[in-house]
Amino acid sequence: MRYPSLPCLLLLAAAAAPAGAAVLRVEGEALAPKGGRALYRETHYLQDVGAQQARLVLYRCNDGRAFARKWMPAAANAQAPDFEFVDGRDGRREAVQSQGPQRRVSIRAASGAADAAKTLDMPTGGVIDAGFDAAVRAHWPALLQGETVALPFLLISRQRWVPVKLRRVGAVDWQGQPAEQLQMQLDAWFGFAVPAVTLVYARADRRLLQFEGTGNVRDAEGGWPQVRIRFPGAPQPASEGELSAARSQPLVASCSR
Repeated sequence: MRYPSLPCLLLLAAAAAPAGAAVLRVEGEALAPKGGRALYRETHYLQDVGAQQARLVLYRCNDGRAFARKWMPAAANAQAPDFEFVDGRDGRREAVQSQGPQRRVSIRAASGAADAAKTLDMPTGGVIDAGFDAAVRAHWPALLQGETVALPFLLISRQRWVPVKLRRVGAVDWQGQPAEQLQMQLDAWFGFAVPAVTLVYARADRRLLQFEGTGNVRDAEGGWPQVRIRFPGAPQPASEGELSAARSQPLVASCSR
């Protein structure tokens, strides 16, 4: 069964930022939840633009070649940023663009296909893609106090807002780090099923350590696989040259040579 994707809440995407601004790199590894087979890798770049943050992610084959890229310009509303995702394997493109109080959501299924676009009103507290990470941080005190947080989330594959609820599961030890486990799930029935998403955040700095749920990168059969994505290492400094190369690196059409 294929599920619509609740896009990964990872640190994704970026646009150009002023020269000289510090760049951080975060490495992630996507594994199959059962058996731990390596599926792909992720390299995330973060760069501050004033009080905001621009972000870029490269999705990589296990041998390091990039097959997809998502970029997200710095946004005043960190919970609802614009973004563009392009997959070099089939040309799939997903994008959200601000249009005043609305958002234009477009999907191109493959290279050469026409865009399917829809304009939606922006609800109060709405969350888009990796903006969920900002939402977690904003509601952190309430979550630790045991409150359930309700949020409208943009389900890109359905081009609609859906209500989700986020709650704390409990304290955990994650590879020796004190952490908090959270769970996100749909707050209503829409005639389709989306498995719950489990998140692990470091207690000290509220850094995402692990995501487990439906991924936002399709598998070879065109489905949305269940993934466990881990971020075991702390962010590391990166150069402007490395970030520039990541923005322009060609995307491969297949992970198999």
